[in-house]
Amino acid sequence: MILKNQKCKMAKKSECNTWEDSVVTPEFVMNKIRPGMSIFVGTGPAEPRTLVKSLTTSESYNLQDLQLIQLVSVGDAISQKELRFQRYRLKTFFSGWIADEAITAGRVDLIPSRFDNIPSLFESGQLPVDVAFIQITPPNEAGYCSLGVAVDVARLAMEQASLVVGEINTQIPRTFGDTYVPITEFDYLVKSTEPPIYFDPWPTDEVFDIVAENVANIIEDGSCIAFSIGTLFEHLSQHLMKKRHLGIHTPFFSDNAMHLIKSGAVSNRRKEIYRGQSVTSYAYGSPELMKWLDRNPLVEFQGIDKVFNPLQIGKNKNFVGVIQARKVDLAGRVTLHVGRRGVVAGLAQATAVVNGASISAGGYTIFGLPSRNIKGNSNILMNVEHLPNLMNIPEGVNLIATEFGVANLTGRTLRERAQALIEIAHPDDRKMLIEEAKKAKILYHDQIFLENAHLYPSEITAKHTFRNGLQVRFRAIKPSDEEEMRHLFYRFSDEAVYYRYFTSIKTMPHTKMQEYVNVDYNHVMSIVGLIYEPGQGTIISEARYVKEPRRAWADVAFIVDEKFNGLGIASYMYQNLIRLAKDRGIQGFTADVLSSNQGMMKVFEKGGVVKAKLEYGVYKLTMPFD
Repeated sequence: MILKNQKCKMAKKSECNTWEDSVVTPEFVMNKIRPGMSIFVGTGPAEPRTLVKSLTTSESYNLQDLQLIQLVSVGDAISQKELRFQRYRLKTFFSGWIADEAITAGRVDLIPSRFDNIPSLFESGQLPVDVAFIQITPPNEAGYCSLGVAVDVARLAMEQASLVVGEINTQIPRTFGDTYVPITEFDYLVKSTEPPIYFDPWPTDEVFDIVAENVANIIEDGSCIAFSIGTLFEHLSQHLMKKRHLGIHTPFFSDNAMHLIKSGAVSNRRKEIYRGQSVTSYAYGSPELMKWLDRNPLVEFQGIDKVFNPLQIGKNKNFVGVIQARKVDLAGRVTLHVGRRGVVAGLAQATAVVNGASISAGGYTIFGLPSRNIKGNSNILMNVEHLPNLMNIPEGVNLIATEFGVANLTGRTLRERAQALIEIAHPDDRKMLIEEAKKAKILYHDQIFLENAHLYPSEITAKHTFRNGLQVRFRAIKPSDEEEMRHLFYRFSDEAVYYRYFTSIKTMPHTKMQEYVNVDYNHVMSIVGLIYEPGQGTIISEARYVKEPRRAWADVAFIVDEKFNGLGIASYMYQNLIRLAKDRGIQGFTADVLSSNQGMMKVFEKGGVVKAKLEYGVYKLTMPFD
């Protein structure tokens, strides 16, 4: 084994038996550094802590006016205290963790860039590197070291640097992928005296658990997910464990991703690239995760030019970009977290996920957040332009999830987006948002708002496969269903309209339809059936009952898109209405049905006891539940 350092420079393999024989002290390395040099430091969990601590604590005169380059600063070696001494400056591409406060204070230089473009900055020499500090594993029998838990641009930095120092850490895992480098590529070796950087789990939260459940309900089997780190993902992994054949293509690999793979939910068999393997650039987590990653062929570590490249991401069908958001406004603009609560490495990296999802066949994005922050203020606002970390690409935001449901923004007008987002805001904030949206002329001036909006029965959700294999999702109707219900109305024949309304209706304007979709759930229950698309879909049916004023009975009616007649949709919805009515203390249904409407009569007859009385061509039906 031949090294480039002075100790083993001319030695033969037999004269330098182990890597320990080639180790120099950190102080020896520091003496090789000259003022004004640019030093690349391994990123995140791959930070060579022994070398960095020696650099920042040494009092050697030559360690002046240095420039440190680190893609993501999450470690503790580069501290705020040391940055204040101004012996060196940090250049980073990430505005979170250590760097966030220092960027604001002017002690750190932030380089805005798409992560998949960063390699070209090193290759072109636009970002010069004189020294590279790289954390590595001990070499294997063939003399190759692994880069371990972070693969970004370490190889490019090594190629550019005139001095390459490897910090050998025996506690980091040997990982597979584009991670192996020959030990002969290093000028000097230093033995790490510091443990790897481990990350505790993010705090759990009951509200986030509901948000995560709503996100998981949207994700279908076979999807490829950008599964990241943060409180949302602490809960999301638990809710995804019943899925099958998921794939993972994500910048940051965590304990939660490990648990999800162990559960059997992830096979990666339906991915188009790196099939059978979860792809990542960084691993953030516990000692258990590091042990599990050691020589694990299920996880492939690749450079950021591949993991963050939208074209690479988009090759995977049904790619789902899940991102934890901080705030969202009624136009669908999102802000991300700052500081240590950051989930992805800045706006540019979230944008890569969004762009990749837009290219993917069947791909989409889901942004999850609680409806309110810890101070009790709404996270859904009229406008977020004044907030930091603004992601101003509303066209790339497909779905927003809170604990109150999921809003689908795809293809919707600003008015429809505002309606959908207000519905998933905290109930106590909805009136305020509606008033603000009216003033801004986003909503109609006569927009209805029911004070009891908090009564919305979000628990009423179901999915059923009918006779021809058609899958339909069912949920309670929402005010934002106004346009979909109008479309459904105009798809009906004159006969179907007459059967439903007992009169010939030609138009269904906003004033009428908004009254229909704004439901007082104290007295009305309305269920819609949708051909499934993530978060929304096309409404093909509706069933409702209206409670009578002075007795525990309710009038019931149905409507089903004529293209889907005969599949059993009406019967299914009728049985669900009966169950919901019984739970709410209703004793039976009444209905008026034209004598020629034999299809609806069959639905009621299959549903149970029916007492019928024919008057002037109309059956007066009474259907007691007991």
